[in-house]
Amino acid sequence: MNEALKSLTIDAKTSIREALGAIDRSKRQIALVVDDDGKLVATVTDGDVRRGILSGVDMDGPVSQVMHEAPTTITQGAPDAEARRLIRERKLQHVPVVDREGRLVDLETVSDLFGVRPNDTRVVLMAGGLGTRLRPLTETTPKPMLTVGGKPLLEQILGVFANQGFWKISISVNYRREIVQDYFGDGAKFGVDIDYIEEDQAMGTAGALSLLKRRPEAPFIVMNGDLLVNLQFSELLSFHRDTGAAGTMVVREYEHQIPYGVVRSVNNLMTGIEEKPTERYFVNGGIYVLSPEALDHVVAGTPLDMPSLLTQLSSADRKVGVFPLRDYWRDIGQMDDLEAARSEFDSVFRG
Repeated sequence: MNEALKSLTIDAKTSIREALGAIDRSKRQIALVVDDDGKLVATVTDGDVRRGILSGVDMDGPVSQVMHEAPTTITQGAPDAEARRLIRERKLQHVPVVDREGRLVDLETVSDLFGVRPNDTRVVLMAGGLGTRLRPLTETTPKPMLTVGGKPLLEQILGVFANQGFWKISISVNYRREIVQDYFGDGAKFGVDIDYIEEDQAMGTAGALSLLKRRPEAPFIVMNGDLLVNLQFSELLSFHRDTGAAGTMVVREYEHQIPYGVVRSVNNLMTGIEEKPTERYFVNGGIYVLSPEALDHVVAGTPLDMPSLLTQLSSADRKVGVFPLRDYWRDIGQMDDLEAARSEFDSVFRG
């Protein structure tokens, strides 16, 4: 067993507090419990510890109180494809590797198998809207829980982030929040760590940020929970940092054809006629990056939408970046959009 793997291993008598220290030191969000013979007994994640704290366990008690005793494993020598399949199907961040006697020999991770490094950037997903334009579907189901590609839209969004290494997720909920919270829980089974921003009134895309449990210390992503996008978020973050912006808005190019001949004139004299010209604009794509100082403009308890926040930043002489998105983007706001997303999903995300 190499030194890196040894740093992850503990025994069942280790205290929960010490186990949490091992998890933090390893940067892998996991500790591996082995017996005296080096056989894998269980795993412990920060999610396991958090659930234990919520149930009232003593942090100085043995880790056996919170450890997961039936971890998914692969046998040494198994093809990488098997580990990738398990990680994908069971939405795991890691899979311990054991020999035929059950002794721990390695730990396969998403980074190892998919070339993705865990990214500590906070992602805030806005999922509290009423979805009135999608009624009657949303009379009993929150819009982000409508199915696309055989799964809730919000699960597909989480999958995009998880596949790119993002695992710190905050979800803002309001309308029928219990459906979202019961389905996703703490995010462990989806390979991410989820906490919730609970809105008791509509706070707007920016206003809800005043309810974050902890102020981010680095730029963070905010995204509407009704979008399907094919975007490399690391590129968006790099753009934000490189421009020195306090806020960045992802924009889409929108084309509008005027169905008439447009008459151009100067001083009441015609200079030309352009038949059915196409005009192009950049429109808000519903995805943003904010630097922590942007939150200084968010007043607790006061509703505020993101365009207003970005306008405030610009008025305060802070840079606001504009990031054009050329890849797939679908705002699922109306029934036609939902049907289009369902028909396009396989070719875009599975093709």
